[in-house]
Amino acid sequence: MTKRERLDAAFDLRTPDRPPILGGWLSAPGHIQTLTGCSDDAYWEDRVRWALAAERVLDSDGIVEVFVPRKRGDYRCVDHALFELRHQHTEESVLAFIENLNSPERTKAGFDEEAAYPEFARNVSDWKARCGDDLVWCGADWEIIPRALSVNKFGYEAALTTMATHPDAWRRMMQVTAEWARAEAVLVARTIREGLRPKAVLTGEDICTQRGPMASPAFLRREFWPLLEYAIEPLVACGAKVIWHCDGDVRPLLDDLFATGVAGLQGFQRECGVELEQIVKRRTRTGDPLIIFGPMSVTTTLPLGSTADVRADVRHAMNVCRDEAALVFLTSNTINPDCPLENIRAFWDEVQNSRW
Repeated sequence: MTKRERLDAAFDLRTPDRPPILGGWLSAPGHIQTLTGCSDDAYWEDRVRWALAAERVLDSDGIVEVFVPRKRGDYRCVDHALFELRHQHTEESVLAFIENLNSPERTKAGFDEEAAYPEFARNVSDWKARCGDDLVWCGADWEIIPRALSVNKFGYEAALTTMATHPDAWRRMMQVTAEWARAEAVLVARTIREGLRPKAVLTGEDICTQRGPMASPAFLRREFWPLLEYAIEPLVACGAKVIWHCDGDVRPLLDDLFATGVAGLQGFQRECGVELEQIVKRRTRTGDPLIIFGPMSVTTTLPLGSTADVRADVRHAMNVCRDEAALVFLTSNTINPDCPLENIRAFWDEVQNSRW
């Protein structure tokens, strides 16, 4: 199979010649330089070029995005300056932000698909061109969903306090973000219909800690999940598969999540009790098997295990998912410098030399 055929088969719940492997989350400049042979100066002159080159060396089937460090000498896409900026917010500044938003109705009326689509499609086409014929662009889109918690925008304290003390204002903001998200979903769905990209889209919002949801399941069931269903409906209607990124212990939320039309999961922290063996038994709201993006751990096996451990985890995931779920290999999160390069190579190699 070609790489696109392999990915399309998995997304269509057909059996490919082997599970595809997605990249794009290699965030260690040193590893990228070793894989590609580029110099440190060359890497920092064009981080995207060399990140894509590293994916070609590893021979990934596709990529979900390209993580690039924010500044030389670092490896993170979120640095201390950005983190501190988020946490400068207060309850008052969050309320002021909400007050300045358009109403949900005006937000919806202001979306012009025909005006917005050419630039949107051009961006997708540009990424497709940068990937070339030897990588499939399967770009994650974090904007196709409304925001339940908005902690990445406002910081944890300001966001969660405002949500608890001003529920009406928070509800209004969630409704506005649902209109933004649905507009984005309309555009993504159109690129899928026009064949510019495969039909699985990775998205999500971190709602859980390692001990469970940061907001009550009852609140999310009442306020958030209906907005998520509304936002992703254009994608579900065109046959696209929405894959939800899940950190922490998401088990209390899974029934509600799948009821919205979400077709698969990415992430999986076994240390939080999220066991792949249980996840693959679940079904979508239409009764289909799930699509699994994962489950290679970047907190345990990849940084701390041996190459034999890495290979064993690949084989275990295949055995667990066989006849139960569509498996697309991806790491649980960003591959940081603490993950030895020999483990990364072993991960890719074991997937690529496997057969169903």
